Amino acid sequence: MSKEEQAMKGLWDMFKKRTWLDSFKMKERLKDYNPSEIHCIAHIGENKESNVTNLAESFDMTRGALSKLTKKLMKKELIESYQKPDNKKEVYFTLTEQGKEIYRIHKEIHQELKERDQPFFDHVTQEQFEAILDFAEKYNRHLDAQITKLGVEMKSDNL
Repeated sequence: MSKEEQAMKGLWDMFKKRTWLDSFKMKERLKDYNPSEIHCIAHIGENKESNVTNLAESFDMTRGALSKLTKKLMKKELIESYQKPDNKKEVYFTLTEQGKEIYRIHKEIHQELKERDQPFFDHVTQEQFEAILDFAEKYNRHLDAQITKLGVEMKSDNL
């Protein structure tokens, strides 16, 4: 296996393990909600004036798919919609008390995950961080150029 293949396999394995561990923790505490619902609640909790357009862009989803998700969350009484007095066209979302509790638990889990991994990161040197960040930036630029060559916009359904 080449160095490139070893590096990519190592990164892929690392992200799969982290995703599995993180989702294990989320499922343990937020078992009644799927990842899309949790992340939508988190986005609304963190971003005032969340609407279908900015949620769809944030999640790389169509506006139709996002509308379906927000309707589901409203039915579960986790979010509610509102309009500004000066803009009756745009619909915004806010968390209900139950939604705020899901948001609080989600933030708490993220803090626990950060604390879980902090002992590892405490031993990573500044030079190692800089090398990782440099690699990520350069490889992302390379991938962006390849996407541009295709002449298509990258969406989640392109993956």
